[in-house]
Order: sequence, then C-alpha cells, then structure tokens
Amino acid sequence: MSFGTNHQAKIPYSYFNCSFYRKLGKTQDRCSCHNIRYDYLYLYILSRIPYWAKQAQIDEKKLLDDLRKTNDIALWEEIRSFLDDTFPDAVMVSEWGEPDKSLEAGFHMDFLLHFGSSHYNDLFRCEAPFFSAKGAGDASAFVAKYRSNYEAAGRKGLICIPSGNHDMDRLARSLHGDCLKVAFAFLLSMPGAPFIYYGDEIGMRYIEDHLSVEGGYNRTGSRSPMQWDHSANAGFSAAPEEKLYIRMDDSADRPTVAAQMADRDSLYHVVKQLIAIRQAHKALQNTGEIDFIYAEKNAYPLAYLRTYDDEQILIVLNPSDREVSFHCSFIPVETIYRMGGNVSCHDETFTIAPQTAAFLKVQHNQ
Repeated sequence: MSFGTNHQAKIPYSYFNCSFYRKLGKTQDRCSCHNIRYDYLYLYILSRIPYWAKQAQIDEKKLLDDLRKTNDIALWEEIRSFLDDTFPDAVMVSEWGEPDKSLEAGFHMDFLLHFGSSHYNDLFRCEAPFFSAKGAGDASAFVAKYRSNYEAAGRKGLICIPSGNHDMDRLARSLHGDCLKVAFAFLLSMPGAPFIYYGDEIGMRYIEDHLSVEGGYNRTGSRSPMQWDHSANAGFSAAPEEKLYIRMDDSADRPTVAAQMADRDSLYHVVKQLIAIRQAHKALQNTGEIDFIYAEKNAYPLAYLRTYDDEQILIVLNPSDREVSFHCSFIPVETIYRMGGNVSCHDETFTIAPQTAAFLKVQHNQ
C-alpha cells in the first residue's frame, strides 16, 4: 500500500493506493474504493491496535471469550461510531448472514447467505427449491427463521435477500421460465434493500464445467461477463474471445439485455415493472411491516401481508405447476400486479393458478 494525494478535489486529500491490481498485471495502481479515505481509516485502525494489544496483555483468555460472546459486536459498534462521526453518509453492509447480530452491531444492512441458519437456500438453491415449478419445496423453515430475525433485529437495520452473488450458483441454474418471474416478485416485495446480482435480471445462466479462475472453483460459473447484445462477446468486450478473463456463455440462445428489452414478456420487463410498483407503494418498501399469512410446511402458496398506515397489500406467490388454495380473512379490493394465471377469492378462500404471482390491495372481511 502506498501513499497518494487527490489534487483534483476542491480540497485535496490524501489516501492510500492499493497495489493489488498491478500485481495482477492490470493498468490500475490503486484500489477502486480509494475514496473511502484510507488515510483516516488506516490511522483509526492503527490507533486501536494498542488498545487491543493491551487488553490481550492484561487477560488474553478473557478478551477472546468476550469477543466470542459478542461475535465482534463491540468492535463493529466502534467502527460504526467512527463512520458516523467521520463519514455520516457511509453505509455498512455486512456479509454476516445473521441480521439479529449484525444489525445489533451497527451494520445498516445484512444480506442473507447461501450457508448458515437462514434457510435462504430452501427458496432457490437446493434439491427441491420452493420457487421451482416442481412444487416439492418448503418455505416454512425460511419463514420461521426470518420472523425470528425480524423481531430480534428490532428494525435497527435492513434484512436483505439477494438474488445471488459471485459465490452462489446463478438463480437460473435451478429456476427457469415463469418461476424466475415469481421469484423476483418475492425478492422485490420483501422488506430490506433488494440486491440483484448482475445478469440475474435477464436470467443469465450458470456456466457449467468452467475452469477455475483465481480460486473461484465451481463459483467461476457464476462470474461470466455481462451479456449486452448479440455482437462479439455479447457486447462485453471487443477483445479476442480467448483473451477474456472468464469465458462467456457461448450458447446461441444466451439471454441478452438487447433481446429482453425488445421482448415485452421478458424477465427484464417484469423486474422493471416490479421495481416501479415497489417504489410506488410504501407498504412494499422498508417502511412497511410484514406479516406472513400462509407459509405451511411442504405446502403452497406463500402469502404475506405488507402494511403501511392504511394500505394493506397481500402478496400471493405460487411457483408450482398446480392450482393451490388457502384460507384468509381478507378480501381483495384491487389488483396492483398479477403475473401468470388468475387469483380468485370466494368465502375467504383464495385460489391461485399455477406459476402465478399477485399483489392485491385487501381489507378485512367484515
């Protein structure tokens, strides 16, 4: 790490350059996140080393026991305090996967991971994902853990559910067709900040049997370049194909942004519509509360109520290949969004067509 100064700023400031990229043969000689002001952060970390060293000298066993008990919460609280004072606009996003602890520690948001106790994988990446058309999944364990985390976190931050990341199989490896659309109806109607991994919004595929790149191993298949159009290298690069850092999806029918923008029924347009609907209704945003109405073991559909002030929106999701029904004391008064087949309500029983998602404004049946 080397020292540098930004002279382009109105008030020049110093930062630390990261030489990591140059070691890889890249042209950059600094970290792309240098605006974090490593001078402040680095000096802060240095200032804390004597404290932790002294604590270790006094009673190393007690220090380690305290850290284990708090899951580093005390340390992160200090870092949050530092950021609030020095960079009040900064946001801390954790890759902890345990929001009951991370949000207590001061992170603004925590996104669920494909391992741990969240049962996130039960929805998208397991032998029988809930959002698969096979209809053999189970969302009940996920809902139970989400409820627990939601209450334990005490609204101190955001519990985020990502479509994926660079360490997971792509969503489209296990979900296909309309199931992807139903899955995004879930992702964009839950509390928290939506995290959409690049390319998931067009259904980019996991590249099977990809050679490992930089220790990616089986994760490398989820890291292929973005597919923009049907030109060379899907519009990502004009370089010769063999020079690409990670191999492209070479399928003739690979999804591209251009093709999906031209298709009004594409996943891209569904995601775009769902984002607009979310932004138009506070009940669907972080300000809205959530109450799960139907999430029975080994059963479909998944139904939950999002509420803000007087607005109540019932989310009904049936990714399975069969018609399903459930009892509910609400009655629909307006359909905000529907994808797939019909959703009907008779004598407090909702019936949902296969591979269907619906957002319904509802009121209590009096």
